[in-house]
Amino acid sequence: MKNLFLLIAFLFIFQPISAQLFSKEKVLNDENVDKAFLSYGYYIGFNSYDFNFDYVTDKKDIQVKKSTGFNVGLVGNMRINEYLDLRLEPGLYITTRLLEYDESYFQGIEYTSSDLEREVKSTYIHVPLLLKFSTKRLNNFKPFIVGGVSTALNLSSNQDNPDDNSAGKFRTKKNMYFYEIGFGIDFYLYYFKFTPSIRGVFAINDELVRDADPNSPWTGNIETMKTRGVFINFTFQ
Repeated sequence: MKNLFLLIAFLFIFQPISAQLFSKEKVLNDENVDKAFLSYGYYIGFNSYDFNFDYVTDKKDIQVKKSTGFNVGLVGNMRINEYLDLRLEPGLYITTRLLEYDESYFQGIEYTSSDLEREVKSTYIHVPLLLKFSTKRLNNFKPFIVGGVSTALNLSSNQDNPDDNSAGKFRTKKNMYFYEIGFGIDFYLYYFKFTPSIRGVFAINDELVRDADPNSPWTGNIETMKTRGVFINFTFQ
């Protein structure tokens, strides 16, 4: 009798848990959140920026020492249909990269150890326009892919600084253009929608401001220098 009671109790407890985990009839959180034509939110996250170099002549690659940066911004979402949304995600992205030059760049030139490194600080006002392609909602989550284009204003560019690397100033352009692609999952919680996502970002235009000397060891051998990066964002809507 005791074993029968335990079996009945187990089945009574297991049945609703099983229904929640394995059936298609879960209780839906925030059912109408995706039906609004316009919706808003915010995000915080992390970034890792890099540079991709093309060179004029074959020398050792300039090494880029990356660091983890910080992102914060807003989200504006326009619903097109059940599976497609147009998103505007303006934000502030802060990062630092350290360029390390090989000694071969300074052949025949007197240099110090500090000349072999250049710190590139970037503070981007980053504004992407993205299309979000979602699957059908699966209970309380919905995977998606996202892609689009963006522009960024680099507040730390030094573009207008008359000093260049000969005075220790590495300069980059203020205005940048990118294309972006990524994926994520919408999780529908009781009070809000939580979305972790990861996105790759690739510059379209050259970011380097060259030194006055065309044979500068810091910029003379660089044909193009384009930013690339990875964003991990956590969005709340």
